[in-house]
Amino acid sequence: MKKTIIVMPVANEEATMGVVIDKILSLPYDNLCLYPVVDDYSKDRTADIIRSYEHTGRVKCIYFPESTGVISCYLEGYKRALEDGAEQIIEMDGGGSHKPEEIPQFIEKLDEGYDCVFGSRFVEGGGINSQPLYRRFLSSGGTILSNAVLGTTLKDMTSGFEAFKAEILKGMDLDAILSTGHMYQTEMRYYCRKFRYVEVPIHYTGSSSSLKLKSVTEALKILFMLKKNEKRVLK
Repeated sequence: MKKTIIVMPVANEEATMGVVIDKILSLPYDNLCLYPVVDDYSKDRTADIIRSYEHTGRVKCIYFPESTGVISCYLEGYKRALEDGAEQIIEMDGGGSHKPEEIPQFIEKLDEGYDCVFGSRFVEGGGINSQPLYRRFLSSGGTILSNAVLGTTLKDMTSGFEAFKAEILKGMDLDAILSTGHMYQTEMRYYCRKFRYVEVPIHYTGSSSSLKLKSVTEALKILFMLKKNEKRVLK
């Protein structure tokens, strides 16, 4: 298998971090590494737990105090993974929303020749657990609106859990990404629509946290800027 690095922003995950790492390291891939990205928002022992696995040679704690939020951690993780020779990069959530046991399907599709693999809650076999009805409505409605505005045809335009061949990310100016919040996944999928991509089913475990109106309006604002910004991102 090509060198594959998982980028995973984490914060205050002391209770579950070890379990997640153990599940990932137990997968049958010797060339699969994990780069959890931690910033100063994390106040517990999350970073210490990550560092306790660095002796395996497959886990590297990325401390990123300059972080401005989870999206900046994703992008920093991409950059560090590319610097370290990643041939494939998977991004996933570290708080339990994404299941480590679903990682193999991403690797399999990359091995089949796809450039990008997108986790989807809305294709056959996918699903959502423990999420309020209004959040499900925003996710499905966001996909419908994004496809209408951007001309895309994906079943899920707003989910995380994605995989990319390194060449795709190397061909992007990551510093030109507009999104700092909920529109990030849509933005990435829009830029990647011209490459060979596929959606795979994921089972997303949501949270009961509220979504601020400001976040929704900011996402809508960015949605209508993506077509113009594409020329800045794709080199």
